[in-house]
Amino acid sequence: MKAFALFVCVLAGLGSLLLFQYPSLASGEPLLKQGPDLKQAAPQEPLPQITLAGGCFWCVESEFRGREGVVFTRAGYMGGESEDPTYQDITTGETGHAEAVEITYDPDKTSYRELIEFFLRKAHDPTQVNRQGVDVGTQYRSAIFYADEEEKQIAQSIIDEINAEGLYDAPIATTLEPLSTFWMGEEYHQQYYEKYREKTGRDHIRVILKH
Repeated sequence: MKAFALFVCVLAGLGSLLLFQYPSLASGEPLLKQGPDLKQAAPQEPLPQITLAGGCFWCVESEFRGREGVVFTRAGYMGGESEDPTYQDITTGETGHAEAVEITYDPDKTSYRELIEFFLRKAHDPTQVNRQGVDVGTQYRSAIFYADEEEKQIAQSIIDEINAEGLYDAPIATTLEPLSTFWMGEEYHQQYYEKYREKTGRDHIRVILKH
């Protein structure tokens, strides 16, 4: 009984600590913020896009949906050999695809360079090889999919700058890969954290821990 009572006290303490550190858990205020330019449907006008991979696509997508200038996002798969892969296919790590996010943005409000800077400096840990935290495998690699030589050169120059700064303890492992077919992920993967909160009334644990 004493052990059980101690366990209950520990849980109560952890609960109080979480409420103190994350007041949104008590207030119901969402931690995830949507950017001012975000639209619920893909824009009809032609706008530039950038496709990035940085571990679980739920996390990467949520990071960019709060950015000014980001208009629309889609979670999916890129960089593999097989066509029309499913989530079950790519989780094997054998198709060559990465969990990726296609980001449509307004060039009058943000730029390719600014999005790459944010991706490499804040959106994920670009030093991890074929993983992001507990997610391990080539499908979780960090990658920038460039559309042309200019985009490749910009991305490489930013990687070089950050490495020279010594921002991280290890060199950036992000690969630069040519843009290929973007296969849209299943509907339940789209804006996953937003759907989770809408369904449960609370933020996903990964969102809480990141904040």
